[in-house]
Amino acid sequence: MVRKSFSMCLFLLFIGYFGAQDNNEKKGIVTYTDGTVKKRSEEIDLWQDAPINTDVLSGDKVRTYVESRAEIDLAQLDIIRLAPKTIIDILKLYEESKEKKVQTTIKLNTGEIWASVHEVEMNTVFDISAPVGAAAITGTVLRLKVEEDSTAQLKVYKGEVTITTVPEKTGIEPKQIQPLRKPHQIQGPTEVAPPHEVSLEEWVYIVKTMQQITFDKRGKVLSMGSFSTDDKEEQSSWVQWNFKRDSLRTEEIEQQ
Repeated sequence: MVRKSFSMCLFLLFIGYFGAQDNNEKKGIVTYTDGTVKKRSEEIDLWQDAPINTDVLSGDKVRTYVESRAEIDLAQLDIIRLAPKTIIDILKLYEESKEKKVQTTIKLNTGEIWASVHEVEMNTVFDISAPVGAAAITGTVLRLKVEEDSTAQLKVYKGEVTITTVPEKTGIEPKQIQPLRKPHQIQGPTEVAPPHEVSLEEWVYIVKTMQQITFDKRGKVLSMGSFSTDDKEEQSSWVQWNFKRDSLRTEEIEQQ
């Protein structure tokens, strides 16, 4: 059996038209900054300031510091926003794969991101990675948070996500998260004391609009269920700011 790596891949799969792109179009642009935002490229191993209109290319890392935020517009199609104290790696940015799909791969090392991914008109893969798990997503608004201990939480505000700890297809039947339920604790296996290693749990869940799932670095599901915009956490300045930015972007698209 192939050994599984403890990495989370959020595969955003959707069908649409993705017009021909030259090298200049295969980039992201920093469209908002607040506080200290820096970028590091593959060529220069040094963090440099990343003000508004800074280009972001494949291989770049972007980070925000304390009380800082950033927004990156990816080829005028998708939006990624970084909360304070967040680091992401942009491993691929709209690169054509062997399967003739346009692929973007972003790794969330630590912190929190808000992703607003709109449907386009050609086979496209948008891959977000974090400590553990994998998810297939279609035209979605989501929030992904990774704590320092690698505990991760995914919240879906719009769309549907199939999330799993098994990166390969194994035939595991997806389980539905029951709607209209508050996040609740579920029973899982007890951690085995050293020197025995706790194996990665294997599961598949479908997470729909206004549902969340939280799991630890071993894939143990800690909580799952519905959440509400009335929840205290959803009233935070970070969440409300993202809703406002999404609303402004929708207005701009409609005016085009």
